Amino acid sequence: MLKRATALALCAAVIFGLSACRSAEKSVSEGEKIKVSVTFNALYEFAKAVGGDKVEISTIVPDGMETHDFEPKAKDLADMRGAQVFVYNGLGIDAWAEDAAAAAGNDALIVVKASKGTDAIVREGAEASAEAADGGMRGHGKYDPHTWLSLKCAATAAENIKSALCEADPGNRAYYEDNCAAYQRQLDSLFTEYDEKFGGTAEKNFVTGHAAFAYLCRDFGLRQLSVRDVFADGEPSARQLAGLVDFCRDNGVTTIFAEALASPEVSETLASEAGAVVETIYTIERGEDGMSYLARMEASLSRIYASLR
Repeated sequence: MLKRATALALCAAVIFGLSACRSAEKSVSEGEKIKVSVTFNALYEFAKAVGGDKVEISTIVPDGMETHDFEPKAKDLADMRGAQVFVYNGLGIDAWAEDAAAAAGNDALIVVKASKGTDAIVREGAEASAEAADGGMRGHGKYDPHTWLSLKCAATAAENIKSALCEADPGNRAYYEDNCAAYQRQLDSLFTEYDEKFGGTAEKNFVTGHAAFAYLCRDFGLRQLSVRDVFADGEPSARQLAGLVDFCRDNGVTTIFAEALASPEVSETLASEAGAVVETIYTIERGEDGMSYLARMEASLSRIYASLR
């Protein structure tokens, strides 16, 4: 934490040195796009859906980098200093975000915690940390942060972003409200479709590379069994892997899901031992296959559903 704070302080000094003559106060001229900074891809998707052509969005965590361990650079703080709205997820996945927002030195910045208002899931096996922050924990803490993989939580995130955009640009309130309502209808339609499908399946268990899908499981009454924990850290023990192999064999599991940001090697080993195949599932922390949030969620749900039939 000290190393991160020091780095942010140095970045902030650079930003202030380059922009000392600029005021932190931001105003929006007619026809000017609202500048929005977000921490990672899923939040870009939500901000774009609500903001439409009235927002200009920059994403801080580049594709291919882990959101959990990312360290913001001077350019990231500069982007935030020039923004009207900053969106982060919270619950520990982007634990650096609040410190970065403060270091950016933009007193007019509207900071949005996208997961605000969701019922956070306590991470299985998590131990309480003394570094409690913002209702969650810094780093690998108490709560599962993957709220955006729930269609219900995605609707809440869109609502939170809408409120911030309306605050930043009240003259276009109706536009943001209409966009948000339309997007929430799409989310609800996809939820309804798969709520009915999963409701008709006797099997409720699926196997993943790591346990990122607890909120999705809660939505649909499913259960994930994972090779790794929520944050994809470390290798499973031989005993854990053998237990998963036995489960897959005993329950006729034919698909092991792996996600793009984690190494598929252990999932492939499990699949080989269990006589299953490895298939992609999306965590939407980065841009994947040129697909929208809704398209990736539909693809993941479709693949999970097919594996349970």
